[in-house]
Parts: sequence; C-alpha cells; structure tokens
Amino acid sequence: MDGRFRDGLALRREGGNLDVKNDEPDREKTLAARARQRAIGRELRRMYDEIVQEPIPEDFMELLHKIDAAAARKDGGS
Repeated sequence: MDGRFRDGLALRREGGNLDVKNDEPDREKTLAARARQRAIGRELRRMYDEIVQEPIPEDFMELLHKIDAAAARKDGGS
C-alpha cells in the first residue's frame, strides 16, 4: 500500500474523523461547558454587585483621609 489507504484505528490515532456522529458528544460537551461558564459569570457578577453596595468601613475611610492629608502636606511643602 502506498499510504493513501489506512485502517480506521490508525486514522483515529492521527486525528481523522471517520464517523460524523462522534461530533455530537463534542458539541454537547461544548454547550455544557459554555453553560457552566455563563453560570459562573452570573454568580461572579452577583457577588461583585453585592460587594459594591456594601458601605466602606469607617477605619478604612479614616486611613484614606490620613493619606490624603499627608499628600496635601507634601504637595504644599514643595
């Protein structure tokens, strides 16, 4: 044989596709993966939105005011 004809097993090992029906499980896996990604994205957005709505702790605000005051003194002293 000159290599043009191969058995099905060899063709599969090399990435060939002998059966179009085998594409269906891949399509289903792809759709399932996309659905999981969408669900994860929705949950991350929901969590982010909740966190953004939380009030800023007073200790953190005090720290920000101190940083702003120090920066103003540095800029004013130059």
